[in-house]
Amino acid sequence: MAKAMTKSKIITTLAEQNDLPKKRMAEILETVVALAYKEARNGFTIPGLGKLVLVNRKARMGRNPQTGEPIHIPAKKVLKFRIAKAAKDAVLKK
Repeated sequence: MAKAMTKSKIITTLAEQNDLPKKRMAEILETVVALAYKEARNGFTIPGLGKLVLVNRKARMGRNPQTGEPIHIPAKKVLKFRIAKAAKDAVLKK
């Protein structure tokens, strides 16, 4: 399996493809990330890639893996990324 792209590699690739300086592309990428953090509570969508959504998990019963003793797991909010159908189809090539 190939290595995942690093942040600098992503910036270099995007800068070359869009004929922009790397510094400018890094600023754009940072702006998109900051916007995603700010808007994640309302759902942040990157068309064709996926969506950040805030999900409420219910309280539930679990087990301590060492002792097998039942434990109560409290309700909490979690952030999830839902992959777009177009991205799944492109990667999995159904």
